[in-house]
Amino acid sequence: MVLDLFRKAEKDAAPPERKASAAGAVFAWSGAGRAAWSPRDTASLTRNGFAGNPVGFRAVKLIAEASAAIPLVMSEGGQRFDTHPVAGLMARPNPLQGRAELLEALYGQLLLSGDGYLEAVGGGLGEAPLELHVLRSDRMTLIPGQDGWPVAYDYAVSGRKHRFTVGVDASPVCHIKSFHPQDDHYGLSPMQAAATAIDVHNSASRWSKSLLDNAARPSGAIVYRSADGQGTMSADQYDRLIDEMASHHQGAANAGRPMLLEGGLDWKPMGFSPSDMEFQKTKEAAAREIALAFGVPPMLLGIPGDATYANYQEANRAFYRLTVLPLTQRVSAAIGAWLGRFVDADIVLTPDLDQIPALSVEREARWRRIGEADFLSKDEKRALLGLPPLAREVGDD
Repeated sequence: MVLDLFRKAEKDAAPPERKASAAGAVFAWSGAGRAAWSPRDTASLTRNGFAGNPVGFRAVKLIAEASAAIPLVMSEGGQRFDTHPVAGLMARPNPLQGRAELLEALYGQLLLSGDGYLEAVGGGLGEAPLELHVLRSDRMTLIPGQDGWPVAYDYAVSGRKHRFTVGVDASPVCHIKSFHPQDDHYGLSPMQAAATAIDVHNSASRWSKSLLDNAARPSGAIVYRSADGQGTMSADQYDRLIDEMASHHQGAANAGRPMLLEGGLDWKPMGFSPSDMEFQKTKEAAAREIALAFGVPPMLLGIPGDATYANYQEANRAFYRLTVLPLTQRVSAAIGAWLGRFVDADIVLTPDLDQIPALSVEREARWRRIGEADFLSKDEKRALLGLPPLAREVGDD
């Protein structure tokens, strides 16, 4: 009986059971002042960092256009060729694009996503492809095999997929990727490294736009004092004042328009706070970080700040030496090795350094220094300059 009394007391004290969601206790807590960052996927980065940011747009265009404009030299087995099936393919890769247009699209995809894909169309065993096309990186998915190496690539468009199978023969897709320390299959783009600076720069631009929408001056305060000294307005008075401010005194079209205040209303303008004054500097610092991630000297983008280089010519030369040439050499070498598998030959594509105007002073000094070296033979001088040896006839010494 005693135990039954205890059980009854526990049963009466227990709260009644109710049905509830298992996730009901999990809720989102958003604190004031928390930073909101944009997504880091390729589509969002392209939209926010390229299409929606002038610094990122110009940096990508500057690198892609400069890299695509460099002429390429094709050699096979150490001998340069001006007329060759591969050279003709690179000069006119498809009916709609020339060499510069195709390479600009490839470099752009590589800078925006960290991955670049080239598709080979046509051509048989031992023959060069008939066409080359750049595939969008955000539509491509790599399919790894059991050993981790890619066995196929899936290209998805509007719910439909096309699979490129990778076998023993030459792959129909050339995958060029940037170095990524934590991913075995996809590359890390400069846009991802600059994502935080891009968000800061875009937020600063939106803040400046909001300031312009409010007559390009900081907001003020309207102080209300009634006849009896009270500072409370009725609901109708408050709504009427809000409508009056929105329709007659906000926006760039109403800048400088005089304000007519009725009795009891007083306008107290507010000056810029120190944080507002630092906002423009924050935007310029974010712009320099974006340029730093892409390897473009801020001077070439018209960004004010630190004068790292003495003049524009020196900055342009450093841009080609440190950013454009390494990218061009890596991409052209990958394309040459890939096309060489189709024709079963040792194809090498290299940028023609003598055709780069920004490096003309350095190349001229190099040519003069090697040309004046009397202890070198002609073939040794040509080898140092990246040129093939002279063709010799039988009996020549």
